[in-house]
Formats: sequence, C-alpha cells, structure tokens
Amino acid sequence: MSNFHSNRLNDDSDYRREELIRKINHAIERMTLKELEALSYDMFTKGYIEEC
Repeated sequence: MSNFHSNRLNDDSDYRREELIRKINHAIERMTLKELEALSYDMFTKGYIEEC
C-alpha cells in the first residue's frame, strides 16, 4: 500500500511540475525582448543557464 501512496505523490508532483512549466512557457511567450534579457541575466547569475 505504501507504493500506491508513493506513486500517487510522484504523479501529483509530476503533474504540478508540468503545469508550472506550461504556465511559465506561456508567460515567457508574451515577454518583451528587454524582459527576456533581464530574465536570462537573472537565470545566468543564479546558475540556471550557461552563457550563450
């Protein structure tokens, strides 16, 4: 029975993660170039992305 609960938590986490990615992608598509550059710089300085 613990496997059921563990799998259920993973399913919920995976669903929530995918939902957040979808929302973030949607927001990014509407950003201006300056906003994207600021976001890129912020993500770079925090180590989320490498310099292009």
